[in-house]
Amino acid sequence: MDVVDLRDEAAELPDAWSSLLLGRVGGAEVKVLRMDGRPMVPESHDTAEALLVMDGVLRLTVHGGEVEVRAGEMYLVEAGVEHAVRPGSRGTLVIVEHGSAAG
Repeated sequence: MDVVDLRDEAAELPDAWSSLLLGRVGGAEVKVLRMDGRPMVPESHDTAEALLVMDGVLRLTVHGGEVEVRAGEMYLVEAGVEHAVRPGSRGTLVIVEHGSAAG
């Protein structure tokens, strides 16, 4: 794979909030997904994850507070921190996280 148009890759996904693995860097996986405005249930992970908004906005609830991540911004969710996507999150999101099958 050469140059990847992240917005095109996300737009071609059949389902919103279903990520596509673009590649691995060391022990990390780089994924892209399309946000469609629907909220998502709270979750937490054993490792940290970086959430990079390519276009649109990601609205989160973290530590009981509200966080907005806009196009061109990144939010780092520390390991073990519960976070939930709030309604109105739309656009293209890149996730960088430790991969279970990375290598």
